[in-house]
Parts: sequence; C-alpha cells; structure tokens
Amino acid sequence: MAQIRRGNISKSVKKQVDTADISSLQQVRQVTVSENDDGQRIDNFLFRTCKGVPKSHIYRILRSGEVRVNKKRIDQTYRLQEGDTIRIPPIKVAEREEKHVPGASFDILYEDDSILVINKPAGVAVHGGSGVSYGVIEQLRAARPNARFLELVHRLDKETSGILVLAKKRSALVKLHEQIREGTIDKRYQALVKGDWKNQRQHVKLPLLKYHTADGERRVRVDAGGLASHTIFNVLKRFPEFTLLEAELKTGRTHQIRVHLASSGHVIAGDDKYGDFELNREIQKGKKGEDALKRMFLHAYKITFIHPETGKPLTVSAPLPDECSGYLKGLETENDKDV
Repeated sequence: MAQIRRGNISKSVKKQVDTADISSLQQVRQVTVSENDDGQRIDNFLFRTCKGVPKSHIYRILRSGEVRVNKKRIDQTYRLQEGDTIRIPPIKVAEREEKHVPGASFDILYEDDSILVINKPAGVAVHGGSGVSYGVIEQLRAARPNARFLELVHRLDKETSGILVLAKKRSALVKLHEQIREGTIDKRYQALVKGDWKNQRQHVKLPLLKYHTADGERRVRVDAGGLASHTIFNVLKRFPEFTLLEAELKTGRTHQIRVHLASSGHVIAGDDKYGDFELNREIQKGKKGEDALKRMFLHAYKITFIHPETGKPLTVSAPLPDECSGYLKGLETENDKDV
C-alpha cells in the first residue's frame, strides 16, 4: 500500500557489498534474470553487474560467445526476459580499493513499492562524477543495502533543492522515462529573480548548447545550434527589486531554467554560474530586517505524473526550504516598510 510520509534514512549503515566483487568475478556465474532486469540489454546488465570491468572487455566476451543466455549465444543487443539464465565467464580484474559511501538522511515525501520521492537539499549532487565522489543515489543505495533496484528517474542541479524521483523497480523506471520522453510529466519550480518580470505568464523558447569553459567546467548558453528548449514562467509575487516566479518545464535541458532566465535579463538570486555576482554578494550579507541568502533560490516544489503501477495521476509537493522562505519574509517586511 502506498504511503505518503516524511522520515529519515538511518545514518548508521554498513558498507554495501558489491555483487560483482573480485572473488565472484573470477569464477563462472549463473544468474537468473529478475523482474527488475526484464527488458534490459545484456551489455548494460553486464556493465552494472561486473563493476570495474572495462566496457571493451565486456564486448569481447559477448563477441566470443563466452556469455550465454539459456545456453545460447547472443549479441550485445539482446534484451533480457524475466527467468532467463545468464552464464557469465570468469573475468580477471585488478583489485581496487572500495570507496566508502556513507548513508544519508533525506526528507521522504512519498514512497511505495515502486517509487521513492525525496526532498533533495541544495548543495548535494544527485550522483558522483566530475570531481564528486558520491551523490544522493550512492548514499541511498548505501543506506538501503537490501534494495534490489534503485535508480534516478531524473536529475537536479547540485545547487537546486526540491523534488527528486527514484524508481525501486525497473518497470517503474521504464514507464516514467516514457512519460519524460512524451513530455507528460509536469514539473514546477520556484525561482526568485532580479528585477520586475513584466508578463504574468510568458513562454521562453531559446535553444541551448552545452560547452566547457577553459578550466573544463560544464556550462550552457543560448545558441542557434543548440537543442530546442521551452520554459513557461508565471509570476507568483512581485517585490521592489525581485520577482518570485513559477517555472514550468516543457523540456528538460541542463541548466534550462537558469539560462533562460539569465538570457531574459532576470538572473536567479544566488546563481553562481549565470547570475549577478555583485547581487549575490549583497544577498549573502543580508539587510536589516532581511535574512541572508547563501544559496541559489531555485526549488523544485511540485511534480505531477501518472503512477507507473496504479495508472492514476500523482502530485507530490515540497515546501520551500527555510532559508528561501525566510528570505522572502524579509523582502515582505521591507516591502511593508516602503508602503
């Protein structure tokens, strides 16, 4: 039965045992395909099961026929079916030091047998990589060592807080990804931007192109050669120097909201990549009667999608973090004084 609840995930977590440790890789294994792996390509299954083994070696044992499914040779495009028996040959790999990933405590907004929805804090990456040892997904897996399947459905920028959906079953992941591709998932954000946003409701359609700076940092800019991107902005509240907007995503490009706003002349308060750096310094200090803001004011506060098992619409909301709501109260106080 589905449960809507808030709670903590235990911090005292034992080190997760990798199913593809060195000893198991060095002997023949017979693996039966579970429901969670039904429909997955054999090469992707082996990448996940044989962690630490180079992809080139995985493709080599597939081409040589050493990997068998139901005692038959298959190629790398074969899609697994529940109940298939996979023969995985011995694989020699160099021993490597396992990195310890600590469990973490996250606010759970919704959970049932197929999905998990958490409220991600700002400053936490959703996954490891690009100089980050681990993120939310690795910490959740460490905190839930008995979970048979746990994958991100979508992503959030490290600096963005709010709703993050994870799948606890492969079938749920597939169905939710279909909704993302079809554009039927409704994701809403709240953003505090500099200046007076003129239109109550405005569509922004600007193509976005990824690139890297001279020091290798990933960035995005508006460029005719980029991917089509569409955001709808609705005014929630106006302040003398800021506007609180709701951003409705129609596409899900990297840094889409941040770049669309910056290119429209209204940067997000606290944005350290595309923002107004002088403004950021001011709001980090705060003003009299106003709390300081030491983060980017962008929060994923609401999502609506079709539940992958019940087939019914599900809406989950996440309240503004205290730092953001506190900053708004300060702006309201200043506004009242001006009046």
